[in-house]
Amino acid sequence: MTVTTGPTTPTAAATATRPPAITATGLAKSYGDKVVLDGIDLRIPEGTVFALLGPNGAGKTTTVQILSTLIPATAGEARVAGHDVTRDADAVRAAIGVTGQFSAVDNLLTARENLLLMADLHHLDRREGRRRATDLLRRFELTEAAAKPVVTFSGGMRRKLDLAMTLVGDPRVIFLDEPTTGLDPRSRRTMWEIIRGLVTDDGVTIFLTTQYLEEADQLADRIAVLDHGKLVAEGTAEELKRRIPGSHVRLQFADADGLAAAAALFGAGTRDSEALALHLPGDGSIPALRAVLDALDAASVRAESLTVHTPDLDDVFLTLTGQPRPGHPAGSPSTSNSSNSSKENAR
Repeated sequence: MTVTTGPTTPTAAATATRPPAITATGLAKSYGDKVVLDGIDLRIPEGTVFALLGPNGAGKTTTVQILSTLIPATAGEARVAGHDVTRDADAVRAAIGVTGQFSAVDNLLTARENLLLMADLHHLDRREGRRRATDLLRRFELTEAAAKPVVTFSGGMRRKLDLAMTLVGDPRVIFLDEPTTGLDPRSRRTMWEIIRGLVTDDGVTIFLTTQYLEEADQLADRIAVLDHGKLVAEGTAEELKRRIPGSHVRLQFADADGLAAAAALFGAGTRDSEALALHLPGDGSIPALRAVLDALDAASVRAESLTVHTPDLDDVFLTLTGQPRPGHPAGSPSTSNSSNSSKENAR
């Protein structure tokens, strides 16, 4: 029997004991009578990736702007890298890097010139600035393009340079606001690998906002869902998925006789006669799967395959915010309705 599983997400226990890189208590922002952020609380451990999801207008960018000292909060407190964002704003700015939705590189300069300009802004001496620029060009695989004007770069190259410029100041906390917007799938996955490396190799803390739910699923140790300025859920990707009903086990059969025998054996579930499949309610846990397989064996009923289907982040987003995931119209099916552990040739 072959078992295939998807990527695992680090558990909360693995990071809970780390000191916080970001904390917020009762953080709020209003413009007159319009409440944009309505008293959110955050605790993000060092050396982790935290993803903030939410529909457009939920308050994601406002949260980033407050935590990065770009705008003041109306109420509440926040600390980043141990510094109060209001009283110690300069210290916060020295400890963070920010990469926004739109590239901040200068199109008329070369890649190296952009990095050296950033080194000057960080008041690095000439020798250290050149060393850091060379290291970053190599790390981001931009060495061969170092002398080319940025206007000739592809979207993926521009985003890599943008992130490299953020790293010139050696930040301990990086805010990535929609970092892969507009990138093709290959470039997006390249950025994911770079982001993972920043955390695992450098111990950097990443605060990520994204419209791509797969991106949060792939990268984030913890995910929070923001809706109308309020946090409506927080946890690991798996914890959030478990909050949503709809888990089931799908048994596939070679013929109608096998399907009928299984339906009679379990007495519950939904038959799909056309697909020769039986859907049984279940959470996909090992004891539950073992019970299903043992029952099939005892009755000498053979299933061609067994697949566990659980809600994905699309379903979480839809359920918690009342909106389809970004980029999908209301009522459209999600791109995938399962995070699968499949058991081929189950008996």
